[in-house]
Formats: sequence, structure tokens, C-alpha cells
Amino acid sequence: MKILHTSDWHVGKVLKGQSRAEEHKAVLAGVIDIARAEQPDLVIVAGDLYDTAAPTSEATRLVTRALTALRRTGADVVAIGGNHDNGAALDALRPWADAAGITLRGAVRENPDEHVIDGVTASGERWQLAALPFLSQRYAIRALEMYELTAAETNQTYADHLGRVLGRLTEGFTEPDRVHLVTAHLTVTGAATGGGERDAHTVLGYAVPATVFPATAHYVALGHLHRAQRVAGPCPVRYSGSPLAVDFGEQENVPSVTMVEVTASTAARVREVPVTAASALRTVRGTLAQLAEIEAPDAWLRVYVREQPRAGLREEIQELLPRALEIRIDPELLAAPGSGARIAQRSGRSPRELFADYLDSRGHADEGVQELFDELFEEVDH
Repeated sequence: MKILHTSDWHVGKVLKGQSRAEEHKAVLAGVIDIARAEQPDLVIVAGDLYDTAAPTSEATRLVTRALTALRRTGADVVAIGGNHDNGAALDALRPWADAAGITLRGAVRENPDEHVIDGVTASGERWQLAALPFLSQRYAIRALEMYELTAAETNQTYADHLGRVLGRLTEGFTEPDRVHLVTAHLTVTGAATGGGERDAHTVLGYAVPATVFPATAHYVALGHLHRAQRVAGPCPVRYSGSPLAVDFGEQENVPSVTMVEVTASTAARVREVPVTAASALRTVRGTLAQLAEIEAPDAWLRVYVREQPRAGLREEIQELLPRALEIRIDPELLAAPGSGARIAQRSGRSPRELFADYLDSRGHADEGVQELFDELFEEVDH
């Protein structure tokens, strides 16, 4: 069978005030084109369909249309909720999804059998997929209680909980003539973050070892980390990564989807298919004169300017580089020896003197800023 594995769409993402809606339309159209060309038997979307738990109507329309278009390629489609998604809201769409022939699992349900999906390809290959949406620590314990496993003790780790839940969902992975698959939205120990993930759900307390996956699985399709990568484990474990760079920390990532070919008796063969529709993210550095010499790339820019702060500097840079979304004084410049930084003595000094000292320490000799401070201070003080 052939599988298209994708994740972390983050539809509705706004980057430094810039909507990515048009890019998302192009990116998802690109994913659909790949599905039409590759003709997979199964499409897995491993969580974070949305960037926020309260998506706009436009974002919901884009996601539902993309899932529908993927289903119309002839593939079975399974999508799970991620940590950015509202699991209950996704489950509210299940009547629509069921009618469209799409399997949607937003949150963990009381009946574990709902998370075990069976299918058969057009060529007769039987497959079974254990689909586990994102679980917070609290809901991991609740899932254990629902599934009547060993009592969830408060001193158990998140990895313990996830291992037990996955063990319950994959206990049927024993038939030799069936492809066994897992999809989940989580962090595996040792995997590299992409740069734009939500820190609270990637820290070590939320990381699980790859040993939570059974050796009998033919392929594990993961979401949550935005960099496409293979993870060492008892079976083939892989993140597809995001099909577009979500934040500037991901500017070196190569957006893609993962294609997998596997049978019940042969190992999974994996390849990446790039998705190039979104604008690239780039970081540029330099003085104002150096930035003026840059041939503005077709990318969203983070600019580290090597100039002392002054009024109007941001506007000058934006005039030179209209696609600059983030503009900062280069931290290397601020940390350089001899930059003039010193600690102001507070005792007996007026707010005006302290603010003047601050401006001086930052190399910001601008009388206009000092005058504005004086006006504002006068208003507040009186």
C-alpha cells in the first residue's frame, strides 16, 4: 500500500501580524496535487490542522475543503487532533467527516476501539491504524482510567501513560497478513524540534521514548515536530514535518510530505516530496547601507540591523525591505565590548536623568525620544 503522511498544517497562522491564508491555500493545493499524482491508498494528517483552538470560519472552510479534496483522490483519509487543535470542536465535525468518508479523531474517546481503524486497499492489502490524538498529562491519566488499565498513579510519568494507552490501541497488531500503522501527535525523545513548536508541549516532561511504539508496527506517522525526520525506534518512526515554515526558527527546514510504500511482508520504503508553494522565511543582517544593497528576496524577512537605535529606523528599513516582518537591533551589536552599556545609579536621580542614562547606554542619542519621554512623564506625573 502507499501512504501520504502529512501533519502540522497550522491553518490560520499569523506571523508577526502577517496572515498566511493565501500561502496555506497554495500549500494545501500542492499537497492535493501530490496526492493526485501519487495516488496513495491512505492519507494520514497527524495533527495540528489549525494554528489555534478557535479557528476562523475561513480556516475551517480551508481545512474541510482540503480533506474533502484528498478524499476525492480515492484515498482513505484519517486526521487526528494536535495540541493546537480543539479536540472537541474537531469531533463536532465528525458527522460531516463520516458523510464525506473521512475519519476524524479530535480527542480520545471512551471506547478505545474508535481509535483503531481498519481498511483494505484497492489491491486487497489489509491495514489497521491506531490513531491517537494529542493527550495532555491530565487527559492521559483519564484515558487510562477509561480503558480500565492499571490504576493511574500520580507519580507515573507522561511516558508511562502514553505507553499504556498505545499498548491498548495496538494489542491487535499480531496478524501477519496485515499492515499495522500508528499515528500520534507527540514528542519523541531524541528528535529534533523544528523551531516553531509550542514549548510547553515539547519539553522533556512531554517527551516519550520511541519504545512506546510496538515492534510489530510497519510505520509510525507522527506529528508535532515541524522538521521532517526519521527517529530511531523498534519500528519505522517518522515525522513528516510541516508543509510550510511556521516561524523564523524553521527557516532552514525543507517543507515536504512523506510518501511511504509498504506491504504486510516488506519493510516500509520512505521518501520526501517537497512542497514549495509557501514563501520562504529568511534572516538578514547588516547596517542600513548594507541592507540597502540587498536584492530583496521573495521571502518574509527577519532583519537584524547593525545600527544604534534611533527614531524612524524601523520605517527606513521597511521602506528598503517591504517584506520585513520582524526588525531588531542585532543582539551581537548590543553585546559587543565597548557598546557603552553601564548600570545607572538610581539614588537621588530623577526619572528624566535615568531615562537619559538608559538611552546613552544603548547608544541612542536622540533628542526627539528624550523630549517625548519628558512630555509623557509630565502628563502622568500631573
